Amino acid sequence: MRDSVTVRPADLDGPDRAAVASMLAAYHAQTEREKVEHGLAEPGPLPERYAVEVRDPAASFAGGEVLVAERDGAAIGMAVMHRSGSDVELKRLWVAPAGRRSGAGSALLADAAERARALGAAGLRLSVWNWRADALALYAREGLVEAPSWESRAQLVCLRLPL
Repeated sequence: MRDSVTVRPADLDGPDRAAVASMLAAYHAQTEREKVEHGLAEPGPLPERYAVEVRDPAASFAGGEVLVAERDGAAIGMAVMHRSGSDVELKRLWVAPAGRRSGAGSALLADAAERARALGAAGLRLSVWNWRADALALYAREGLVEAPSWESRAQLVCLRLPL
């Protein structure tokens, strides 16, 4: 049975700042470890372009909207939405390990799609590393399909949900 998960906009100047920063730190740490494993990066500290997001998510995502998934009042997931042409792009979609298999990822995607529709977007798009089989399976279940790549980095799969 899936736990009750709610999604709402984050308050990055208030109570959600620490939770979002913590989730960003975990997301980026895992991603950088995986890039090293796949020969796309060298071991080392978190690159500054990502460290700044952890230090100041409000400034880093100004002009976008950060969503937080909660279960029992605790933040367990997040995603960042921003306009990209006629679509809305999702970045930093992350569910903490303790929140996985709770429906949080699906809830974040559904909420983002609803918000994108309300903005008049033609689609919801995201990119994901090709080795993230669980994420790719979730996105396929939620109706995202492979799209022509807008990414310059190897091994990223571009997906889109037509709205």
